[in-house]
Amino acid sequence: MGKLEAGFFLRDTVEVARDLLGRYLVRRDGEETMVCRITETEAYVAAIDKACHAYGGRRTARTETLYAGPGTAYVYLIYGVYHCLNFITGPEGVASGVLIRGCRPVWNADAVARRRFGVPAGALTAYQRKNFMNGPGKVCKGLSIDRSLNNLPLGSEALYLAEDIPELDLPPRRDTLPFHTGKRIGIDYAEEAIDFPWRFWID
Repeated sequence: MGKLEAGFFLRDTVEVARDLLGRYLVRRDGEETMVCRITETEAYVAAIDKACHAYGGRRTARTETLYAGPGTAYVYLIYGVYHCLNFITGPEGVASGVLIRGCRPVWNADAVARRRFGVPAGALTAYQRKNFMNGPGKVCKGLSIDRSLNNLPLGSEALYLAEDIPELDLPPRRDTLPFHTGKRIGIDYAEEAIDFPWRFWID
């Protein structure tokens, strides 16, 4: 129970992507703590995956974090605008990770809504509620996650994953949580990897 430890991430990446569904993503930003339940993930495995930034053993300033230890946060920028949050899986030196594509706030939703839309959660429109955290850039904006958190090690208090949070009365997920599987989004360049069924989500 509590924080997810290195052993959780030191496993097959696709398995970790499935198992992260329903877990808690915790962000402590200054004096505010925000907690979201993870609702959507995608797996990326450099050894066989042309959609992965480190495919073919590519090592650049951007991809170096993919080779870090299990549980390390990998944050990158897309289109020069949106940040994306991943957690590294497998042993150190083997590039693979899980993208957090979607979340649902379960604690301090007002703080998340202010970061996303500039208003408390109760003032969101129907459209804003529907599109609150349903995308990796939206997750990062709502939780104030940017490149300053890239390469953040497992165990940090600023950003971590948890099985449960007893002090907030947030219980662990059900053991038999139903989920959906499909192709990943926005990787039209990735040839055969386009068809890998490595996207997972819950309703």
